[in-house]
Amino acid sequence: MTGRARVHARGRRRDTPPSEPAQPEAARGPPTPRVPGTGPPLSFAELVKRGTAAQQPRQIQPRLQSLTGVRHAAGAGPPAGAEAASQPSELQPPSGSQGSLLRKKRDVGRDYQDFVVNTRQNLVHVRESTKGTQGSPVMLFSNHVRLKSCSQKHLYKYNVIYTPDIEDGRKREALLSELEKLLGNRCIYDGKSLLLPRSLGEMKKEVVSKLKNEPVTITFELSRELQSTSPDCLRYYNILFRKMLEKMDLNQIGRNYYNKNKKTEFNEYRLEIWPGYVTSILPYEIGLTLCADVSHKLLRMETAYDLISHTHEKARGEDAKEKILRELVGSSVLTKYNNRTYRVDDIIWEMSPSSTFTKSDGSEISFVDYYKERYGTVVTTLNQPLLITKGKWKKSRQDTSHQPIMLVPELCHLTGLTDDMRKDYRMMRDLSTHTRMDPDRRQHKLLTFMDALRKNNTVQKELRDWNLELEGGFLSFSGRTLQDVRIHQGRRMVRFDNHKADWSKNTREVPLLRAMSLDHWLIVYTKGNYETALTLQQNLQKVTPKMGITVRNAKLLEAADTVQSYIRTLEKHASQKTQMVLCLLPTDNKEIYDGIKRYLCINYPIPSQCVLKRTLDRPKTPVTIATKIALQMNCKLGGALWKVDIGLQNAMFIGIDCFHDIEHRRKSVAGFVASIDPDLTRWFSQCIIQQSGQELVKGLTTCLYTALKLWYEQNSSLPHSIIVYRDGVGDGQLQALIDQEVKQMESYLEKAYRGQKVRLTFIVVKKRINTRFFIGKDGGRLNNPSPGTVIDLKVTRTEWYDFFIVSQSVREGTGTVTPTHYNVIHDTLYLSPDAVQGLTYKLCHMYYNFPGIIRVPAPCHYAHKLAYLVGQSLQQQPHESLSKYLFYL
Repeated sequence: MTGRARVHARGRRRDTPPSEPAQPEAARGPPTPRVPGTGPPLSFAELVKRGTAAQQPRQIQPRLQSLTGVRHAAGAGPPAGAEAASQPSELQPPSGSQGSLLRKKRDVGRDYQDFVVNTRQNLVHVRESTKGTQGSPVMLFSNHVRLKSCSQKHLYKYNVIYTPDIEDGRKREALLSELEKLLGNRCIYDGKSLLLPRSLGEMKKEVVSKLKNEPVTITFELSRELQSTSPDCLRYYNILFRKMLEKMDLNQIGRNYYNKNKKTEFNEYRLEIWPGYVTSILPYEIGLTLCADVSHKLLRMETAYDLISHTHEKARGEDAKEKILRELVGSSVLTKYNNRTYRVDDIIWEMSPSSTFTKSDGSEISFVDYYKERYGTVVTTLNQPLLITKGKWKKSRQDTSHQPIMLVPELCHLTGLTDDMRKDYRMMRDLSTHTRMDPDRRQHKLLTFMDALRKNNTVQKELRDWNLELEGGFLSFSGRTLQDVRIHQGRRMVRFDNHKADWSKNTREVPLLRAMSLDHWLIVYTKGNYETALTLQQNLQKVTPKMGITVRNAKLLEAADTVQSYIRTLEKHASQKTQMVLCLLPTDNKEIYDGIKRYLCINYPIPSQCVLKRTLDRPKTPVTIATKIALQMNCKLGGALWKVDIGLQNAMFIGIDCFHDIEHRRKSVAGFVASIDPDLTRWFSQCIIQQSGQELVKGLTTCLYTALKLWYEQNSSLPHSIIVYRDGVGDGQLQALIDQEVKQMESYLEKAYRGQKVRLTFIVVKKRINTRFFIGKDGGRLNNPSPGTVIDLKVTRTEWYDFFIVSQSVREGTGTVTPTHYNVIHDTLYLSPDAVQGLTYKLCHMYYNFPGIIRVPAPCHYAHKLAYLVGQSLQQQPHESLSKYLFYL
C-alpha cells in the first residue's frame, strides 16, 4: 500500500514535462447502480420489509468463467518515443465537483500545488487550540531540527519559459548557468521556475541564448515576492538541501541519498547495503524544520544479464524466456551510470545493444555508442536482449501516456529481495542487524549526519548565502500517554500488558464474544498430506471448546495441486450447507491461491481459509497455529472475538483505502468498510474498481447507501454520527478529497436524513512518514514510546487539526516504532482533541486478525485488506453475499 507516490513539498527536478493525456476508451462493464435520490429513514424500513439481496440466504451461483491462472505481463512496448494507451475504467462513477482552490490560476508550467489547505479554519471548535489534556505527560525527542531564517528580506520567484521549448532538463539548466551575470551565483531552479534572493528589476525580462548555434529565447516572468518562511519556498529549500547532500559525496537514488563508499557487503548472499538518509523541510507549528531519518538501499551483486544467463542455463527448451519474464517483469533495477531506478515492464528479444534508435536531434545511434559517448560506459556483451520500462508510475499522473525507455541488462543491477530470499531465515536475520535500528542507534546515526552537515564548509556557505541556519540538537517536547484500553471478551474484561500491546496469552482460556459453530465444512488437501489435514482438524477440535466454538468433523478431500483440480473437487462436494472451505496448500503458488480465492469469492461464494503446509510443520507451535486459524475462521463465519468501550453511542465507523497494482499496472481498487452495529463487531464491505492509479473514489454514495440500509436492518434506526478514516491520501490531495469524497458523502447523507444536520467526521490517516519519536531512559539512552503516546504540538501544522499516535509496540532492540499521523479535515460532530485521539486509539484495538494493538484504526486496516485481496487476487467484485463477513482476513 503501498507510496509508494504521495505529493510532498519536496524539491524534485522535473526534467520532462507531462505528456498529453491519452484518450480513454469507452467504459466497459455495467454502470454504477443508481442510488435513490431520496433516502429518509422510512425508505430503509420499506426496503427491509420488501427484502433485499443482502437479507436473503447465500445463493450458490453457477460458475461464470474459467479460473485458470493467467500471467499478467506488460505487452512489448514500442521503441522510445511511442505512447502507451491509458486503460479504461470498469465503472462509470458519478462526476465529482472540483474545488475552487483547484481552479485557481496556476503558475506557468506547474503540475503541482504549493499551497497548504487550511482545513482548520472551518472547524470552529478547534480554532483556539488542537491540544488535548488527557493522559500522563512524557518527555519526547524527535528527529526534527529547526531551520531558522536569519533575514526578513524578500525572495523572488520567476517562471522560466523557453522558446522554442526545450524538453531536456539538463539543457535548460545549462542555459541558465550561462546567465550568471544576470542571475548571480545564488539561484535555485526546479525545472520550471526560479527562486532568486534579489529582483531582476522588471516584471518580465527576455534574454537570447544559443543552443548548438540555434537561438533560444528565455523569458523570466515575476510570479510573486515571497517571505523566506513562505510555504512556496519549501520546494526550493529542499532542492538546495539535495544539492548540499550531493556535495557531501552522497549519491541520489530515487528521492533519498546514499553513501556507496560505506556500503556493507554480504558476499555469502551476493548482496550489499548502502546506508543513506531521507530528508525533508516542511513548516510546522514551531516553524520550518529539517526532518532527517536513516534509510538503506539493498542491491544484489548481479545484473539483469546475469539473471538472464543463469536462467537460460538452468531452463530447458522454450521455458527459458517464460521464466526470465517471470523473474524480471515487475522488478526494480538500478543503473549505476546515472544512479536511477527503473521498473522492468517487458523484454524485447528482437533488439540488442547493437540496435539503433533516433536521438532528439534526429540522428541515429546504437545503444553501445550512446552509453560510451554519454556516460563513458562500455557494453561488453552484444547478444543480449533489451529491457523495457514505461517510465515512472505516479498516482497523480495515471492518465498520461508514458514513453518507453530501453535498458541494457548488463548495466542494470538488481535491487530488492526475491521471495526465495525472504524465506531464508538466516539471511533475513543477518540483514536485519544492519537495517533495523533501535532508537539509540538510530539517533546516533542521525547525530553523526547532522555533525557532518555542520562541519562541511560548502554546506554552511550555501546556508549562509540564503540566510538559513540549522539549530543545534533535535527538537524535544512533551507528549502524553493515554490510559490503557479495556478489552471485553465474552463476559470478562481482559487485562494485559500495555507495553507489549498483545493480549493473545490473556484470552486463550476465555470464551469469544460471539462464537460460531462449524458443522458443515471441507478440508481440501493434496497427495501425501492426509495426515497433516487430519492433525489440523484434531488440533482445531482441541482448542475451540474453550472459545465456545463447536467444530464437527470436516469432509476431507484430496485434490491435485492445480487450480482446475481444486475447483473440480469443490464443484463436486460443496453445497449450500457448506459453511467453510479450508485448503491445505503444499506451496505458496500465487496462481493456485488466486484461482481458489476467485472461485470461492466470486463464482461459488463460501468463506475460505488457505493454510500452507510448511506453517503447520513448524515444531512446538501446532496448538498456537490452530488457535489462530480457529479465530480467523470464526470471524469469516460472522463471529466476534472481543470489543472495547468506544464511548460514542450509535456511531458508524467507515474505513476507505485504495490498492494500486504498481507491478502489473492493473485497475486500482478502492476498499470501503463500514461497521453496521454499535459494538463494531459486524462489518459491511464493498469494492469500487477504478482506473489504474486513481486514488480519489467516485462511487461512495452506492457504498454508503448499502451500509446505512444494513445498519437500519440491524438497529431499526440510522446512526447518529459517521466517522470516516481515509488512508492513502497525500497532502497535495486534501482539497480534492474535500471537494470530491467529503462532498459526495455530505450530499447523500442530507438526502438520506431528510435535510437534518448530519454529524460527519472525516479523518485522513498517513502511515508512511519519516517522523520518529523517542523517550529517554536510565543511562541517557533512548527507547521507543509506549503504545498510546500522543503528540499534538510543535511538529503539527497550524493549518490543520492533526496529531500523531504511537499505537503499536516494538520489541526492545529490534527497531524503532513508527507513529501514525492523523488529520481531521471535516468535523460536524465537533469532537474535542481528547475525544478524537482517544477514539482513534481505541479503534486500533479492534482488528480481529491480531490480538493486540495495530498501527491504524481497525476500519482502515479492514479496507486495506479488502482492497489488497481484490486487487491482487480477484481483479473483480466479490459476490455480494459475502459483504457482511470478514472474508478478506
